[in-house]
Amino acid sequence: MITALADHLFSLFRWLQPSFHALIPRRRRIIRRPRTASGSSGTPASAGEIFALIRDAVATTRSDIRRITGLSRTAVAARVADLTDRGLVVERQEGLSTGGRPPTLLAFNSDAGAVLAAAIGRSRTHLAVCNLAGRMLAVTDIDEHVGVGPEQLMPQLVKRLEALVTEAGLLPSAVLGVGVSLPGTVDQERGCSLDSPVMNGWDGVPLGPYFRDLTAAPVLVDNDANVMALAERHGEYRGVDDLVLLKLSTGLGAGIISGGMLQRGAVGAAGEYGHNKVPAAHNLSCRCGDTGCLETVASGWALVRALRDQGHDVGHLRDVIDLANRGDSEARRLIRESGRLVGEAVSPLVNVLNPAVLVIGGDMMGAYDLLVAGLREALYGNATALATRTLQVVPATHGERSSVIGSAALILDTILDADAIDAALQSGR
Repeated sequence: MITALADHLFSLFRWLQPSFHALIPRRRRIIRRPRTASGSSGTPASAGEIFALIRDAVATTRSDIRRITGLSRTAVAARVADLTDRGLVVERQEGLSTGGRPPTLLAFNSDAGAVLAAAIGRSRTHLAVCNLAGRMLAVTDIDEHVGVGPEQLMPQLVKRLEALVTEAGLLPSAVLGVGVSLPGTVDQERGCSLDSPVMNGWDGVPLGPYFRDLTAAPVLVDNDANVMALAERHGEYRGVDDLVLLKLSTGLGAGIISGGMLQRGAVGAAGEYGHNKVPAAHNLSCRCGDTGCLETVASGWALVRALRDQGHDVGHLRDVIDLANRGDSEARRLIRESGRLVGEAVSPLVNVLNPAVLVIGGDMMGAYDLLVAGLREALYGNATALATRTLQVVPATHGERSSVIGSAALILDTILDADAIDAALQSGR
């Protein structure tokens, strides 16, 4: 039985793989909306669009699909058959009868394969194997010394992922994609860091080749704050079209979802608010090589530096959070002041984008109440009353796992996209 399942998964991967790389745009739509029989192009709803309806549980029966899309019984049957033949959709127990024969329920087969997720940080990397619904099947962490390069970390990372695949009871052939996140600006086309003051030695190094001994599945790389925003958009805030996630950790960054689209910008540098110039940082040197950046007074590394200068034995932002939670008055003051400075800096962003939700993530969440007290004070004092009238300021849903869950969401959005499913069906005929 295990051999049969492995053969099925490998067939599914071979079927899906040819369409992946052609379907990786610079900016991906992350809302899956049901389309009716005639979309903007006037074409009937495709198998990929029907898959999206089933995946989101918008449609659970063939009659639901006919009602939503307007397709004929024969057309629906053919498209559903394509999806069930590929193992992406399964038939469940019969539903409630309305007087005739009970309908057969259709469900997304989230166990038809798996994805690997890696959230690489400056001093810690989170790894996971997830099913096709993004549920973590096995997880582990790697604590690395600051400044480790890809040639040292990546082979170890791949070996740990290989062990996780085994731990999850899967074969490598079950892996349909890999999602990776990094701090700083990322070149998605090349799959590498483009500009990261935090990750020395990583700029310009493609990460995809490191995975080739483990899997031939596609590898996507993105910025850590971007994938954290995806994690929120796939979970607690699935219906929110306008959301900004602020990552406050060793560095500062933002993931921006506007109008249902993840905004990466022209060169992938959207959301780098940590390098805005602020008066409080006048003439202070930043890791980016410039002076006057917000990070020099409000980031994790700035707080560590400030406490070290005062004689505290701290080596990481986590040490600062621990001091604050144990009542150290200076650590508490610095965290609240960091929140206030960030609130001032992002108030123009709130005015421009008018998000419905502002999510606070990163290591500073360990002192969330202190941080947000300062942030709210400055944000509501500087942004317009209209832009903040219904604004929710909330903590990230997944805590320290936010980046790795978002890395899984990144690759799942690509391999299970309606267009990718349609292209794969087309190439499989």
